[in-house]
Amino acid sequence: MAEKRKIAIITARGGSKRIPKKNIKEFCGLPIIAYSIRTALGSGLFDEVMVSTDSEEIAETAKKFGANVPFMRSADNSDDYATTEDVILEVLQRYRELGTEYDYVCCIYPTAPFVTEAALAEAMAKMEKYEPSVVIPLVQFSYPPQRCFVVDDRGYARFKYPQYVRTRSQDLEKQYHDAGQFYIYNSDRLIAANGIIEDDFMPIIMPELLVQDIDTEDDWKIAEMKYKIINNIR
Repeated sequence: MAEKRKIAIITARGGSKRIPKKNIKEFCGLPIIAYSIRTALGSGLFDEVMVSTDSEEIAETAKKFGANVPFMRSADNSDDYATTEDVILEVLQRYRELGTEYDYVCCIYPTAPFVTEAALAEAMAKMEKYEPSVVIPLVQFSYPPQRCFVVDDRGYARFKYPQYVRTRSQDLEKQYHDAGQFYIYNSDRLIAANGIIEDDFMPIIMPELLVQDIDTEDDWKIAEMKYKIINNIR
């Protein structure tokens, strides 16, 4: 059986608004995209590590840290409405036109400094062993969603699920959310579904310390503090 070909795609659009130049902003001494590139390369898992971007500045930074940028992202997939899957499908199609196809595609976000080589290896091992459509890193909700409140039109708060008010936390079903770091897809299934896969997910579970959304300046500060703590940086 021929060895499966694997590509890592780091999706880095240039038009970030809440944090200007977010994808190449300095994070603990390096452009934040450098962490995703270095981890993908360091894992040794991929035949190709590339960055999909519409920005020449991001492209130059990506190449500086060892990623390939064989083509620029199209205008159609560079606006606020393009999905991650749209970008991946475009990249796979462009590589097909260049004569190369990949069995597995790993999409890594450019603002994911907590992704580890071990997590990528664990996820890829699950993909190769079980062949799901997607392997996705998940993290458990830190507070049980069953105990959430909603606020009504009068400004009063109430339990959304009153049936769980007296249930012990340890007896509630564990629930998880997307860690927002990377995804590994079976390329053929992603293409066949036109990028819309709604089931056949297999998770790896991430510790909360290694998960942090970075959407605002406050998120950025928290992420840097966590990164310094984890890596003993003063």
